[in-house]
Amino acid sequence: MSQVDLYLDAAERANTRRSYASAIQHFEVEWGGLLPATIDSIARYLAAYAESLSLNTLKHRLAALSRWHQDHGFPDPTKAPKIRQLLKGIRTLHPAREKRAKPLELELLNSVTDWLVAATAAAVGRGDSASALRHTRDRALILLGFWRGFRSDELANLRIEFIEIKPGEGLTCFLPRSKGDRDLEGRSFSCPALSRLCPVEAVEDWLALSKLTAGPLFRKIDRWGHLSEAELTPSSIIPMLRKLLSQAGVTDAEAFSSHSLRRGFAQWAGMSGWDLRELMNYVGWRDVKAAMRYLDGVSTDQKARFEQGLDRALRGLLVFSAIRGPFDFSVKSDGSLPQQ
Repeated sequence: MSQVDLYLDAAERANTRRSYASAIQHFEVEWGGLLPATIDSIARYLAAYAESLSLNTLKHRLAALSRWHQDHGFPDPTKAPKIRQLLKGIRTLHPAREKRAKPLELELLNSVTDWLVAATAAAVGRGDSASALRHTRDRALILLGFWRGFRSDELANLRIEFIEIKPGEGLTCFLPRSKGDRDLEGRSFSCPALSRLCPVEAVEDWLALSKLTAGPLFRKIDRWGHLSEAELTPSSIIPMLRKLLSQAGVTDAEAFSSHSLRRGFAQWAGMSGWDLRELMNYVGWRDVKAAMRYLDGVSTDQKARFEQGLDRALRGLLVFSAIRGPFDFSVKSDGSLPQQ
C-alpha cells in the first residue's frame, strides 16, 4: 500500500468500508446486478427490495453504489430524478415507523448496577476472577455509556492513555474520531463524579482490577479471565448488554440496544430540565432533528406549559361567562343553536 493509499484508507471509518463492501456484494452477488450500473438497473434493484428492506437500508445501499461509481470514475446513476421519485413512491406505499431502541431509564440503570455489584461480590467470594472482571467491566461500560450518552463505537474506541481521571471530581476522555466528527478533529468528553451510580468510580474500579494502563479501555474477556489485547467491537456490545439485562431479571431485554444508554440519558436530561442546546452540546449532536429523535414523550416542562395554557383558557371562559351570562346550548326545533 502506497503512502497516498494509506492516508486515503485512514480517512474513512472501518465500519463504513465494511458496510459499503457488503452493500456492493448484495447488489452484484445476491441480486445479480452489473457494475457500472444504469439508472434502470438501480430502479429495478430498489423495486425488488422495496417490501423486504427498510427505506434507510435502501438509502444506505444507494450511498454505497454512489461511492463505487464516484471512486471508479463513472457517472452516478443514483442521483437521477427517477431514483428520487422512486424512493418517494416506496415511502408512500410502504410507510414504516422507525424502530428505536427502548430507553434505559434511570430506575432500571440503578437496578442493573445493584445486580452487578452483588454479582461481583459473589464472584470474588467464590474465587471466580473471570466473572468478577466481566461484571466490573460491564458496570463501568454501562455507567459511562449512560452518563456520557456514548454510542457503541465510541465506547469501543475509548483508550486508557486518552483518559484523565481526577478522583472525586470527574474524568475527561479524548476520542480521536467518532461518527459526528466529519473532519476527524477529535473531541474531548468530560463526565462528573456522582454521589450515586458514579461512572468515574466504576472506571477506576475496572482499571484497578484489570491492572490495565494502556490500550483499549473495554476488551473481551475469555472464560478463564484472560483479557484480549483488542477492543470490544461495536456490534458485540448489543448482545452483551441484552445478556446483562436478562441476567439482572429484565424481562424484555431484547427491546434494548446500545442506543438505549444514549436514549435513556437524553430522556433523563430532558425530564431534569436541560434545555435542548445544552443537551446537544453535551452529547455531541449538531442537528436539532437528530436530537429530538431521542426525546420521546412529553417532558415535565411541556406538561407544565400545557397545564398553564389550559388554566389561562379556562379562566378566560369563566370571565366571559360571568359577563355574558350562562350559555344556552339547547337546540331549536329547526336544528339550529339559539343566538347568544
